[in-house]
Amino acid sequence: MPMERSNSSGSTNSSYSTTSRSVNSSSPSVVSIQCLKGSSKADEWTGDMLITGDIVEELRIGNMILRSPFKNGKNGIQKIMHTSFKAKETSITVRVRRGSDNELFTELQACIVPNEFAGRRQYMLRAIDDPNYAIGFVDRTEMECLELQGSRKSRMVGALTRTPLQEGYVSYPWEKRMNELLAVQISSSFYSLLLLPKASEKGSIHYNDLEDTLSRANAWLIASQASGVPIVFMNIQTESLLTKISGETASCTVNAGSLSDLSNLANASLYGFEDYHGVDIGVVRAVRLWFSPLGGEIPIDIKIKENDVKLGFAISRTEEGFIHISSVIEVDEDAPSTRSGLSNLYKEAIKECKLLVVSRISNQKVLPWIVSPTGAVRCFDTVSLSQKLSLHRHAKVPILMHVFLWDRSVHVPYSDNKNRSRTISPTMLPPLPPEVRLARQPNDNQVMPLPPEVEDERGSHSDESELRHERDTAGEFSFRFHDFSLPNNWV
Repeated sequence: MPMERSNSSGSTNSSYSTTSRSVNSSSPSVVSIQCLKGSSKADEWTGDMLITGDIVEELRIGNMILRSPFKNGKNGIQKIMHTSFKAKETSITVRVRRGSDNELFTELQACIVPNEFAGRRQYMLRAIDDPNYAIGFVDRTEMECLELQGSRKSRMVGALTRTPLQEGYVSYPWEKRMNELLAVQISSSFYSLLLLPKASEKGSIHYNDLEDTLSRANAWLIASQASGVPIVFMNIQTESLLTKISGETASCTVNAGSLSDLSNLANASLYGFEDYHGVDIGVVRAVRLWFSPLGGEIPIDIKIKENDVKLGFAISRTEEGFIHISSVIEVDEDAPSTRSGLSNLYKEAIKECKLLVVSRISNQKVLPWIVSPTGAVRCFDTVSLSQKLSLHRHAKVPILMHVFLWDRSVHVPYSDNKNRSRTISPTMLPPLPPEVRLARQPNDNQVMPLPPEVEDERGSHSDESELRHERDTAGEFSFRFHDFSLPNNWV
C-alpha cells in the first residue's frame, strides 16, 4: 500500500489558512475510513496504511469500479458490499485521499467480512496481508476528515493509552506432559510437611505462637539434613485451617473482628471471629514446609525370582520420620537388592554419609507429612512396610521403589524398567551449607553397615522381631514402633 503523490498542478507551498477557508466554505459530505481494529504491529500509524479520517475516492469490487461521490454514502456502500458478499465476490480494493490538495493517495487490498458488532447486514474490511487490521466506512464532512488527519499525533498517543493487553485461554496437553515428564503419572514430586501449632500443655486450649511453629519447622529441616536425608529447603508458608471453637477457647483467642486485637494477629497461632449466625469460628495458623530431593527422585525396579528367599535389604526410620535403606546383604550376588542395583546405590550413599531415603513404594508416598499439636510426626512405620515388601516377595510381584538421590552425577543402576524419569534433567538445586553436611556420630539413627556374619545371623523377617509399641501421641490408633530387638527390619 505505497503512498503516491498526484501530478496535479498545485503549489506545494500553499498556505494552510487558504485551505481552511475553502474547507469551511464548502465542507461537502464524504465517505471516510474508520479504523476498527489495529494491525498486529500497529502499522496503521505509519502512514502507509489507511487510517481514521482518510477520504474514500474509489472502490473496486471484481469488475465493478465505484468512484466518489457515492450514492447514499455509507449506506449505499453497505448495500453494495452485502450484494457482493452474497455473490461470494469478497475481494475489494479501496483507494483513499489524504490531505486537501489531492496530493496523497494510498490503497488497501482487503476482503469483505460481516461486522458482527454493528448488526445484521453490516460489513467491514479485513486487510489481506494482516487479518487483524479491520476498517469500516463512516459518513463525515471533508472538514471533519481533515481535522482527524491533522490530529493524528494526539490520537496516536491516545491509542497508546487506551490499548489494553489482551489475554485468553489456550489449550494445553496436560495428559501428554504428565505421562512424559512425571516420574509417577498421577503424582507430583512436591513434598511438604504441615506443622500444626503446639499446645502449651497437654490437654490445654492454649497454643504456642507462630514463631514457635516456624522454629520447630526449621529444627526439623536441619535435623533431617544433618542425619543424612538428601533434601533441600524450597519454601515455607503459613496455612489457615478453619475450626469451630466455643467456651473458654473462644474467649481466650485473639478476636479478628476487634481493632484492638489486630496488632496481635501477626504472631498468633489461633484467632477467632463470629459468623453471621453467632457461631465462633477459629482459624489455626499452621506452617507448611516445602522441601525437595537434593539430587532428584529415581525409581528402582526390584524383580522377584522363584528361588528368592529374601529381598536382601533392611529398612529403618529416622527420628524425623524418613524411611531409608539401613543395610544390604553383600555376600549374595543373586539377591534382588543386588540385581536391581539397590546395593550399589546404598554403598554410594554410605560413602557420602547420606541416607538412601525411600520416597515411594508402588507409587505411594511414604514420607512424613504432618505434625500434630502434641508434636508427634505422622509417618509410616517400618513393620507394616516390611510386611508389604515381604508379601511382594511371596506373591512374586515386582517392587517399584523410588529413592532420593543426593547428587545428580551419581551413577544410577538401570534395571529392566526403562522409566522415563531417568531422561529428565531436573532443575539444579543449590548445595547444602557445610554445617548441615556433617555426618552424625554413630547412634541409633546413624546408618552403619553390619558385618556380613552379623547380617547372616540376624537376617530374619520383621514379623519375628520383638517390639514395644505405644499409642501415637497424635491421638490416632496407629502405633509408633521403638526399640527393635533387631537393629534393622530385614525383608
